[in-house]
Amino acid sequence: MGYTALYRKFRPLTFGEMVGQEHITKTLKNQIISGRVGHAYLLNGGRGTGKTSAAKILARAINCLNPQDGEPCNECEICKGALSGSLTDIVEMDAASNNSVEDIRSIREEVNFLPTKAKYRVYIIDEVHMLSTGAFNALLKTLEEPPEHVKFILATTEPQKLPATILSRCQRFDYKRISNEDIIKRLEIVCKESKIEATKGALAIIATLSEGAMRDALSILERCIQDGENKIDEEKIRDLVGIPKVTFVNGIIQAMIEYDIDKVLEKINEILKEGKDINQFVWEMIKYVKDVLIYQSTGKLELYNEEEKKQIKNMAETVSKNKLVDMVYQLSELESDIKTSTQKTIMFQAGIIKLCNQQAEMSDEIEKRVEKIEKYLKSGKGIVMTASGNKVVTETQRVTTNVNPSRTIQTSQSISNQTAQKSKTQTATKNFSKNSEEYWPQIVNDLRQSGKIVLYTNLMGTKAKEINDMTVGIEFPNGMSSFGKTVLEKPENIREISNLVSMACGKEMQIKYITQMAEQPHQMSNEENLQHFANESDIPFNIIE
Repeated sequence: MGYTALYRKFRPLTFGEMVGQEHITKTLKNQIISGRVGHAYLLNGGRGTGKTSAAKILARAINCLNPQDGEPCNECEICKGALSGSLTDIVEMDAASNNSVEDIRSIREEVNFLPTKAKYRVYIIDEVHMLSTGAFNALLKTLEEPPEHVKFILATTEPQKLPATILSRCQRFDYKRISNEDIIKRLEIVCKESKIEATKGALAIIATLSEGAMRDALSILERCIQDGENKIDEEKIRDLVGIPKVTFVNGIIQAMIEYDIDKVLEKINEILKEGKDINQFVWEMIKYVKDVLIYQSTGKLELYNEEEKKQIKNMAETVSKNKLVDMVYQLSELESDIKTSTQKTIMFQAGIIKLCNQQAEMSDEIEKRVEKIEKYLKSGKGIVMTASGNKVVTETQRVTTNVNPSRTIQTSQSISNQTAQKSKTQTATKNFSKNSEEYWPQIVNDLRQSGKIVLYTNLMGTKAKEINDMTVGIEFPNGMSSFGKTVLEKPENIREISNLVSMACGKEMQIKYITQMAEQPHQMSNEENLQHFANESDIPFNIIE
C-alpha cells in the first residue's frame, strides 16, 4: 500500500472527530436524527477547516444502513463503499476544474435516475464559487426543486462570489477558524498514534503557523518528520519553515528602539548570512512588536519561553505604545514594498536603517508641529492647538504648541487678526523687480505674509542669483540644516518657489539650492527662527522656559 499523507490518513470519519466546529456538527446530527435533512447545503469557511470532511460524513450518514445518533456507522455496505470510492451514488466534483455548463448539464441528466444502492444520490461540489455564470444558471432550477432522492452539498471559501439565487436556496453553515488549543489537542492525538515525539512548544508553533487550518497543521507536522527522525522541537520547526530565532528578532527590534544603526547593520548581516527569507523575517518582526504591544496592554504572552518573556517584558518597560504602533505601521509598509521590489535585500536594509534614523524622526515631528502654527495663522480662529492636537479655549485665546519638551511658544489672539488682515490686503498679481537681489527678498517676505512659516524660516538670510536663462540659484551662506533640506526638497515646496520665481522673471524658471559653506556646528534652531520671525513681524511671541 502506498504512502498516505497525514491529513488524509487522519481525516475525520464522524462528526465527533471533527475539531472546533461543534456549532455545525450538532445541528447536522439533529437534522439526521429527526429526519429533517435539507435538499441543499452550503458549507462556507477558510481552507482546512473541515468543509469537505463534513460533506463526506453527511453524505454517508444520510445513506447509512445503521446510523448511530446521527453518525454514520462506517461499517455497513454503503459506508464502506463510500469510503473506498466505489459507491457511485455519492458524486464528488471539483468545480475548479469542472466548471462548464456541460458539466452541470450532465448532473441535470443524472438526477432523474434513482440511486443504485443508497437511499439518496448526493452531489458534493467543492469550490463551487469557481462555476461559470452559465453553469450557475444551469444548476439553478435543479437546485431549487431537485427530485426527492437527490441532495446537494456545496462547499466554498468565497461565498460572496455565488449568485444570490443560489445562496437563497441553500442552508448555509459558516465554518470558523480552528483555535490553537483545539489544533494542539488534535496534533497530540496524531503524534501519539503515529509515534511522533513532539514538544508542547513545537506543537504550539505549528498551531500558530497553521492560522486556524487543521489540514495545514498536519502538513507542517508531516514536513517535520520527512528527515526520518520522529522527534520535533521548536528549533527544528523554525529551521524547516525559515522562522528566524527569537533572539535575532529581539536583537534587531531592540537596536531599532535604541536608534543603534551599527548594531542594526550587524544584525542584518547575521540574518542575511543565515539565509532567512526576508519577507518572513519582516513578518516575524511585525508579530514580535505586536506581541510587545499586547504585553503592555494585557500582561499576557503566548508561544514564548521564560527567557523570551523576560526580554519582551524588559522591552515593554522601555518603549512607549505610540512608538510600537508606529513601528508596526512602518514595518507593514516595508513588507509591502519588499514584496513588489526586485531588489528585496537592498529594500530591506534601507527600510530598517530608515527606522533607526532618529534625526529624521525628530525632523518629521518638528515639521508637523510647526505646520500646526501655519494652519492656525491661516485660519484666524481663536483656538488653542496643543502639540497633541487637542483644542482648548482659554481666557486669553492663546495658541500653544510644543517645539521641544522644555519650551512653549505662546501668542495672543492678535496674531490671527493681524495675519488675516494682511492676507486680505494681498493682491493676486505682484509687481516684481527684474533684479534677483530685489525680487527674492520680496518673495521670502510674501511667504511670511501668506503664513508659510516653515518655508519662510528656512529661507531667511538666503540670496537668489540667476545661473542661466533657465535657472535661478538659491544661495545659503550659512549652510543648510538637515531639517531645512527635508522641508525645502519636498516636491510641492520646490514647485511653489519655482512658480514665484517664474512670476518675478516673467518666464518659466527652475531653482537650484546652492550651499556655500559646510554645515556649521551650531545653527539657528526652529524656536530661534520663529522668535526671529515674531520680532520682525512685531507679533507678541514669547519663549517661556
